Amino acid sequence: MTPVTSPTEPSPGATATALVRRPKLWLIPAVLATLVALFLSLLYMGGILDPNGNLHRLPIALVNADAGAPPPGQQQNIGTQVAHAVVTGSPTDQFEWKQVDQAKAQDMLASGKVYGALEIPADFTTSIEALTTTSATKHPTITVLTNPGLGSLGSSLASQVTQGSAHQASLTIGKQLTASPATAGADATTHLLLADPVAVTVQVGHPIGRHSGLGLTAFYYALLLVLAGFIGGNLIHTGVDTALGYADSEIGPWHTRRPTVPINRTQTLLLKMLMTAGISVLTTSMVMLACIAILGMDATHIPLLWIFSYCACLAIGLGVQAINAAFGGIGQLVSMFVFIALALPSSGATVPLQAAPTIYRFLGAFEPMRQLAGGVRSILYFDARGDAGLSRAWLMIAVGVVGALIFGFAMTRYYDRKGLRRLTPQPMTPSTPPPAAAPPTPPQQA
Repeated sequence: MTPVTSPTEPSPGATATALVRRPKLWLIPAVLATLVALFLSLLYMGGILDPNGNLHRLPIALVNADAGAPPPGQQQNIGTQVAHAVVTGSPTDQFEWKQVDQAKAQDMLASGKVYGALEIPADFTTSIEALTTTSATKHPTITVLTNPGLGSLGSSLASQVTQGSAHQASLTIGKQLTASPATAGADATTHLLLADPVAVTVQVGHPIGRHSGLGLTAFYYALLLVLAGFIGGNLIHTGVDTALGYADSEIGPWHTRRPTVPINRTQTLLLKMLMTAGISVLTTSMVMLACIAILGMDATHIPLLWIFSYCACLAIGLGVQAINAAFGGIGQLVSMFVFIALALPSSGATVPLQAAPTIYRFLGAFEPMRQLAGGVRSILYFDARGDAGLSRAWLMIAVGVVGALIFGFAMTRYYDRKGLRRLTPQPMTPSTPPPAAAPPTPPQQA
């Protein structure tokens, strides 16, 4: 008698040891994983390895407020000579010195247009000349102003070059003083003081809150918005496909597939985008609740920050839905590169774009992280000024939303017109034998 297999007993299938020897099974995962690892390494490490070597026109303000008369036999006062030496002594392709007055420099610091400033005071020439006499009352001083709201690295780079320029100016002035006949009879201690006569003081030009992560909260908050939009968009994409029967649901050992709902690609995309708009309200609120209410992040203009955060999450989420609708199974990989892999190193929030290679400055012109970080930075640190990056951020959010809608619906409408349905029944090929019916169970004998 032939034994009968119980209906509940799993039938024998393919084994892992047999399948692992098939080259075609390895090909696509191996190629994609290898390329992703390669490109991520090049993108992330390539942008931070040599900030000093990649410097390109880092903006720094230069204020010459010296009102003293030129020394005898000279056409310019010492402050003007120092300012000229600073500008001409620095590589013009690395630093962009903006010679402005004191009020303009403060405004540029307050709007994030410069990473720092170098200030020469009004009595600079007078205090320098007094060193060669007995009437000296104060030490000549040059002030270096930092701008931590633009990030600790950018502010540090500007501070290094301004301090270096100020110190070099002091040494130059010292050579002139020690060579002057008026100091010929000075003792060794006086000559040592005159050799480097200018004191360099460092001050915060535009202070930010103590709970601002040294100017990094804007970057990490913008990153949270991108991640909330990206992850939320993909969760909605998968959840809708599962609920409509276009994807399997597998949790642990439990596997289900719902009946397929007859719906075209355009209506599916519309459903996902409507859900993205609704769920983004929750994700945005949770980001703000965690960062501000629970962790105590310094933040101002709270209503504006919420509206901006919601629009940012929405723009990212709609972009994810459009890309997934257009590219299908590899959509998540494509959107990961667009919104994260390419966006993070070109954001300019940790390493200034002026200290990054040219490719990152190009990507920063349109990649979303650059725009969102600038908008968040303006709200958090620069009193929500439009010229501090907020106006550009609003513009690029609008461009992103419109672009996602046009691209997404254009692709789905094209697919629908071509009759490219998401699920097409696969007929059995002639070479595939039908499943054999189980033999009937013989009757039991009494």
